[in-house]
Amino acid sequence: MFNTSYIEISQSAYKNNIRYLRNIVGKDVRISSVIKGNAYGHGIGNIISLAERSGIRHFSVFSAGEAYESFAVASEGTRIMIMGYLDDEELSWAIENGIEFFVFDWGRLEMAVDIAKRMGRKARLHLEVETGFHRTGFEYEELKKLAAYLNANLAHFEFEGLCTHFAGAESLANYLRIKNQLVQYRKFVRYLGRHGLHPAYRHTACSAAALTYPTTIMDMVRFGIAQFGYWPSPETHMFRFRKDTSKGDDLKRLLSWKSRVMVVKDVEAGQFIGYGSSFLANKKTRIAVIPVGYANGFSRSLSNTGRVLIRGRRVPVIGTVTMNTMTLNVTDVPGVEKGDEVVMVGKQGRLSISIASFCEMSNQLNYQLLTRLPPDIPRTLVK
Repeated sequence: MFNTSYIEISQSAYKNNIRYLRNIVGKDVRISSVIKGNAYGHGIGNIISLAERSGIRHFSVFSAGEAYESFAVASEGTRIMIMGYLDDEELSWAIENGIEFFVFDWGRLEMAVDIAKRMGRKARLHLEVETGFHRTGFEYEELKKLAAYLNANLAHFEFEGLCTHFAGAESLANYLRIKNQLVQYRKFVRYLGRHGLHPAYRHTACSAAALTYPTTIMDMVRFGIAQFGYWPSPETHMFRFRKDTSKGDDLKRLLSWKSRVMVVKDVEAGQFIGYGSSFLANKKTRIAVIPVGYANGFSRSLSNTGRVLIRGRRVPVIGTVTMNTMTLNVTDVPGVEKGDEVVMVGKQGRLSISIASFCEMSNQLNYQLLTRLPPDIPRTLVK
């Protein structure tokens, strides 16, 4: 197969998740599929294909590089929006190809308008405003100058959106901060409206905000982690659990990560297994070596603590996870042999290993683990 592991992406799970999220935001709200970080590890091309078949025609990325990759596979009429990095040369490409993008400082705004004038095309702008996250966005004190500049250049841009980002909507500890941000955002909306500036889409909500703060659901929602079947936090899940009374309402994980046994051998009692002396066999031990290590996204911190599935059983990782291999204790699993399927994330038989449990063992966020899965691991769509 020319690869040491492979990833399977469930089409039915994705359709379920979009249906679930659509029921929350309503039929008239545009869903933007956030596919930054290689679509949270799922593969940009795979998710654009799945999303378009589920009625999604708007995608959010971080950089011009991700926009370029998305533009190459998206269908005609699908919109792509850059939320982050975009240099001057890339601005020209974005405007030429109708790519939407955030503007959050004067340099980008003025450059975008200048390029649009020279090209004779309209830049598709989403104005990002600072409401309390303190990362990017125009300050409220700049609005007088900003409104005047925008009104003077209406011929050179489409006011696609007015947006902001919330500071930790996945945690109830940030409740007051989120509420204050929403109040501040509405001040921006009112001021710009009084000066004749009305965005096509007001959008503030990411996955966590849309799932826990209904008032943040406006004209568009930017769904990232939730579309892939993962809750932004346990608190978010508990909030929805209380609200969703229909049986079976839930998100379903798309991603399974699998490999194969490379070799099986026996180690006598009293022998150390792997690098150093982190694991000592206290009895005769049968081991299986798997061609997956930290270079493939399986954290070294899972040495002697990780678990995988083989032959329908949960087995421990023993010894140190190396760059390209890990070792399993299969002493109690009869019949393990070279070529047997190994599941690092996903289901096998009646058992499963979730990203959540995987992350808890390795002290990572689910976002971290997903986006660190190397892009060269093949990703295949399955039912």
